[in-house]
Amino acid sequence: MLDALAPGRSTPRGWAATWRAFRVAAWLGWQIHFNWMGHPLWMVAYLLLRPLATVGILVVMYGVITQGAWHDPLFAYLYLGNAFYMMVGSILQDVSWAIVDDREHYYTLKYLALAPMDLMAYLLGRGATSIVLAARSVLVVLLAGVLLLDLPLDLGAVDWPLFGLSMVLGLVVLLFMGLTLAAGTLNATRYLWVLGEAVGGALYLFSGAIFPLEVLPAWLQPVGKILPVTYWLELVRRALLPEMAARFPTWADTSTATLLGYLALSSLGMVAVGWLAFRLGERRARARGLLERTSEW
Repeated sequence: MLDALAPGRSTPRGWAATWRAFRVAAWLGWQIHFNWMGHPLWMVAYLLLRPLATVGILVVMYGVITQGAWHDPLFAYLYLGNAFYMMVGSILQDVSWAIVDDREHYYTLKYLALAPMDLMAYLLGRGATSIVLAARSVLVVLLAGVLLLDLPLDLGAVDWPLFGLSMVLGLVVLLFMGLTLAAGTLNATRYLWVLGEAVGGALYLFSGAIFPLEVLPAWLQPVGKILPVTYWLELVRRALLPEMAARFPTWADTSTATLLGYLALSSLGMVAVGWLAFRLGERRARARGLLERTSEW
């Protein structure tokens, strides 16, 4: 088995093999997420209550501090950023945690490595499941915001081409960022949960998800301005609330085309970084026998 797991072992690279690994991994991820719920009623409750509880904490805090200033543009800024940030945490955590699940919980990672498939395509498929689940959470939260909190979201005024393009680029960034974390998880032997949670928490703070970057100390603001997630969240806000975009302070003087260019370039860069990091991490893990080593949590 160790010879088969060596770095020189070849795996199929054709589109058919890649698509098959991606599709089966997406199906597997769906089964893992929902096979514990049993009755459909529990599934419905989970799908609705979990995202609402997550955003509810922030809404209550905002309402208490501002005494219910729901029509302030800052509330829309905060609410949309928090809603779409659910996708960031979910995708990063699930792609990297798939390594832990398969190696530590199900003890199947070594068999997946032996299978005639590309492990990267498999992890991207697991990430695709996270995209669907996170999109459901975002939709529930946005609907609650419109119905209960007067969120000024008008579907007729949405810039749909900008929204669609921004989402595609943003999701590419998140998937390959998740692959980068998965490369680290492959080569870690303890504290395996730290990577996803630490990076997710840092991005929550520095990406302008719930407050403008101007709130941060001046020496920390450049950190937020080099993160692709920052540009993605800003473009999503501009697409959904085009009339209010100019009132969001951080990028008020930056054109949408410029932000889109930044996001496109950072997406290409993240694809390159994620691909290279995972290939090197996978090769190192195979060479050192880490695909079948367990830490017992």
